[in-house]
Amino acid sequence: MANLGTFNASEVEPTASFDPLPAGKYLAAITGSEMKPTKNGGGSYLQMTFTIIEGEFKNRVVWARLNLNNPNATAVKIARQELSAICRAVGVMTPGDSVELHNLPLVITVKLKKREDTGELTNEIKGYEPKAASTGQPQQAPVTSNTPPWKR
Repeated sequence: MANLGTFNASEVEPTASFDPLPAGKYLAAITGSEMKPTKNGGGSYLQMTFTIIEGEFKNRVVWARLNLNNPNATAVKIARQELSAICRAVGVMTPGDSVELHNLPLVITVKLKKREDTGELTNEIKGYEPKAASTGQPQQAPVTSNTPPWKR
């Protein structure tokens, strides 16, 4: 049993549904990062929290885990490549601490992935680009003639 003091649920907005984000590109920023031990204790990973900073899903979060210290050399190589992509996207090429990557805008590519344990869909970040990169919005070419687009 826990004493809740003077809590009044009518004074607090309830949490919203946290269905996965639709696959796509989102303008985001890293708003948190920390090293955590792997489940088996044989290494550690950098967990990064990305917060969407504009659009319909503003303030939603997505996480990335980079296995920077792991007995599996392939996992470390992939994590270092991912960290390199993040650094290039935010313009910080030699960070001494992950906090140097925080609050800098970048475009993340989010995919949907089925969890092996529950079968539920979850988000996974599959790419990082500088803010100036296209956000996947279709661009229509200016019409310069009466010729249909498929014949130009």
